[in-house]
Amino acid sequence: MGQIWPATVAGLVFGSIYALMALGYTLIYRVLNVINFAHAESFMVGTFGTLFAARWLGILPGPDSVRDGAGAVVALGVVLVAAVVFAAAASAALELAVFGPLRRRGGGPAPTMIAALGASLFLQEVFGLWRGRDLEPFPRLLEHTPLFTVFGVGVSAVHIVVVVVALLVALGADRFVNSTQLGAAIRATAQDRDTATLMGINTGRVILLTFVVAGVTAGVGATLFMTVYENTYYFIGFVIGIKSFTAALLGGMGNVRGAILGGYLVGVMENYGAIAFGAEWKDTVVVAVLVLVLLVRPTGVLGTRLQTVRV
Repeated sequence: MGQIWPATVAGLVFGSIYALMALGYTLIYRVLNVINFAHAESFMVGTFGTLFAARWLGILPGPDSVRDGAGAVVALGVVLVAAVVFAAAASAALELAVFGPLRRRGGGPAPTMIAALGASLFLQEVFGLWRGRDLEPFPRLLEHTPLFTVFGVGVSAVHIVVVVVALLVALGADRFVNSTQLGAAIRATAQDRDTATLMGINTGRVILLTFVVAGVTAGVGATLFMTVYENTYYFIGFVIGIKSFTAALLGGMGNVRGAILGGYLVGVMENYGAIAFGAEWKDTVVVAVLVLVLLVRPTGVLGTRLQTVRV
């Protein structure tokens, strides 16, 4: 029981990253009804964006890399912009090079998902050959020492930044989809692409925009991940992608708020599972809970059939 609160704090930090990644999966599924298995590689590309930006700023791993005050804000801002640009560009490239051409040639969900898997492996190998297979360290931009304690658990600046930024971006994405004209176009395209086209919506541009938004959330998640774990490599997106996909399923694939909820549920559950059964079982606990939830509610916790979504 003494490990509950530390596990909860760690779960919220992990869950923040999963929630942002799950948003990307659920947005693309919402408009195309297919799973973008290469979304994890947008995250991976975003982590390298932070790495390149930090080196461009002349910030290298070591005790002198920690920033405070305005220096920390500038450094985090630059690496965040770089990660978002890299990840959004990678996600848009997937739509332009893989999903779009297949869709225009009549490719169904199964060929598209297989192509997405191929694109995922391709990007992994490209970065593996380019950057090597070893971990590349990222400088510590924020101090990890606790600023205060909650129920005896130290909370650092990194914890606060990760949770606050993730919530702001997640809530912003939810508002974008549900309260803006472009969001209405996304919802209309998701509900009936042919009818949306007849109503004058350029569904091709809407789908590309959706990939860009998914890439933006992946880039933010990549930046937050790097501030906590401070390393990356070509395969970094694999496990994150699996757990984020699980979060999207748990919350309800196609439901933005469900993706956010699912991310935090997965983050907390895996840490509770590590306490109860050992660290080696935490992934198994997450999958077991997912199966139990889907047996009771196949559409996920907040899932809704796309045909019943109001535009």
